[in-house]
Amino acid sequence: MRVVFLGAPGVGKGTQADRVASKFKSVKISTGDLLREAVRNQSPLGREAKSYMDQGKLVPDSVVIGLVRDKLREPSSANGFVLDGFPRTVPQAEELGDVLKSAKTPLDRVLNFQVSREDVIRRLSGRRSCPKCQATFHVDFAPSKTGDACDRCGEALVQRSDDRREAIETRLKVYEEQTAPLIQYYRNLHLLSELDGSGTVDAVFESLSRVLAPYKPT
Repeated sequence: MRVVFLGAPGVGKGTQADRVASKFKSVKISTGDLLREAVRNQSPLGREAKSYMDQGKLVPDSVVIGLVRDKLREPSSANGFVLDGFPRTVPQAEELGDVLKSAKTPLDRVLNFQVSREDVIRRLSGRRSCPKCQATFHVDFAPSKTGDACDRCGEALVQRSDDRREAIETRLKVYEEQTAPLIQYYRNLHLLSELDGSGTVDAVFESLSRVLAPYKPT
C-alpha cells in the first residue's frame, strides 16, 4: 500500500498515519519527523530547516525531497508506505511521481483530511511535547497527569515554536496558498479521496480503513 495523506496542519494526519502503518504493515514517512530529527542532530540541513520551521514557513524543496528520497530507498519502505506531510507543493508532487515511476511503485491513493480552521487552531495551540523523550500531550484532549511535566520521564513540557498561534496562522496561510492546490492536482490524476477528519480518532480511522481496504496487502 502506497498512500499520501493531505490536509492542513493539525487535522490528525500523523495520528492516522501511525495507525494505518501498524494495521497494514507499512512504514510511516513523516517529513516533520525527518526534519525535526535533522534539527536535533544540528546537521547543515537541520540548521537550514529550523529557520523556516520557527516561522511556520515551508522548508525548501531541496531539503525535503532529499530526505524523502533517501527514506523511500530504505528496505523498510519496500512493503509500502504512508507519506504524512509530503508532498506539500505541486512541484514536490511531480518530483515524487518521478521517483515512484522510476521505481515502478506508483501511488495507490491520496487522502485529503478535512477539519475546520477553528478546530485546527485549537488542536495545534494546545499541543505540548517532551524535549527529552518526544512524548506528546494536549492541554484539552490528552493532558499530562503531572501537569507541566512529562508522564514518561518527568522532563518539563514545552510548546513548539510552530504551535504558537502566530505561527499557526502563518502555517495555515502558507498551506492554503501553496499546498491546497495539491487537492486538484491529485483529483485530476483520479487518486483523491476526501475524508472528514473532525470526528473521534477511532471514527476517522474506521472511515479511513474502509477507503483503504481495496489496497491492503494480500
